[in-house]
Amino acid sequence: MKLHLANFGQQNIFSGYGDGYVMINRVRHENNLIVLPDQIMDEWPVESVAQLSVEHFDCILPHKPEIILLGTGEQINFPDYGLMAKIIQSGIGFEVMDTQAACRTYNILVEEDRQVAAAIIL
Repeated sequence: MKLHLANFGQQNIFSGYGDGYVMINRVRHENNLIVLPDQIMDEWPVESVAQLSVEHFDCILPHKPEIILLGTGEQINFPDYGLMAKIIQSGIGFEVMDTQAACRTYNILVEEDRQVAAAIIL
């Protein structure tokens, strides 16, 4: 699916997605990654939602996002409750959704000039 561009300026946005990939600013990515409005971390070393730990999000925290969107692939898969609780207790919102929904939600939040991070598992 292709997404239509709005007025995002120089920010990273999802411009498409499909089975096993996402497109950011029209560049295809086939690895798990983290996307921030001003940075892409395209080698996020995560194999599955079950494997996630707080340390996997350490690279996001210095950017002080208001919310982290976790895209868990084709289906919603919730990580360990303790992981979610630790992130939320640090004052950061944490939402779990399928990857396509995470891409769309990220774009909306970026357009609203929100500090958002998308952690994407393909």
